[in-house]
Amino acid sequence: MEYNTQREKLAISEYGRNLQKMIDYVMTISDREKRTKYAHAIVDIMAQMNNLKDSPDFRHKLWDHLFIMSDFKLDIDSPFGMPDPETLAKKPNPLSYPHGGIRYHHYGRNIQLIIRKAVELEDGPEKDALVKLIANHLKKSYLNWNRESVNDELITKHLEVLSQGKLELAEDEQLNKTSEILARNKRKAKITQRPQSNQRGHTQGGQRAQSNQRQNQHNRRRNK
Repeated sequence: MEYNTQREKLAISEYGRNLQKMIDYVMTISDREKRTKYAHAIVDIMAQMNNLKDSPDFRHKLWDHLFIMSDFKLDIDSPFGMPDPETLAKKPNPLSYPHGGIRYHHYGRNIQLIIRKAVELEDGPEKDALVKLIANHLKKSYLNWNRESVNDELITKHLEVLSQGKLELAEDEQLNKTSEILARNKRKAKITQRPQSNQRGHTQGGQRAQSNQRQNQHNRRRNK
C-alpha cells in the first residue's frame, strides 16, 4: 500500500492528487494546441471544484493555480499568460498598525481621533454641539463597559484629559441621564433577543397545530 506521506508533495493540496495527475499528463503531450485544449478543460474542473463565479478575476486565479501546480513548466497559450514565480512567492508588505497607547481603553481609539478633529474646529455653536455629543458618547461607553453609574464630573474630567485641556463642556450643559442610557441599553438587548424568542414561539405554535390536526383526524376515523 502506498501512503500519501510517501508520495510527492502537492503544490496546492486543495485540488487533490487526481487533478495533479491530469496536469502532469498534459505536460507530457507534445502537441501545443492539444495541451492548451486540455488545460482549458482542467481549469473548468477547477472552477467547478471551487464553485467560483465565471468572472475574469476568478479565472485568472485558476490559471495561476494551474501554472503553480505544473511548477511553471506548462507551455500553453494561456489567456492571462504565465505568472512570475518570484512575484507569487513575494510576501505582502506588513500592515501598519496604529501606535501609541490608548489612555482609556473603554472609550477606544476612534473617539480620540474625533476629539482631535473637534479641537481643530473654530469656537462656536457647531463645536459646542460636537463637544456635547462626544461627552455623551463617553458616558455611554463608560456605562457599557465599566460600572452601572457614573457622575458627569468624571466624564468631564476624562474629556479634559483626552483633549489635553482643549475641550470643555459649558457650565450649564447637561449630559444624558444615567437612567435613560441604561434603559436604552436594556431595550436594545431585548430587541436583539426577540427574533429568537419569536422563532421559538412560531415553532411551538406550529407543533401544537400539527398535534391538534392529527388528533382531529384520529377522532373522525373513530367516529365512522
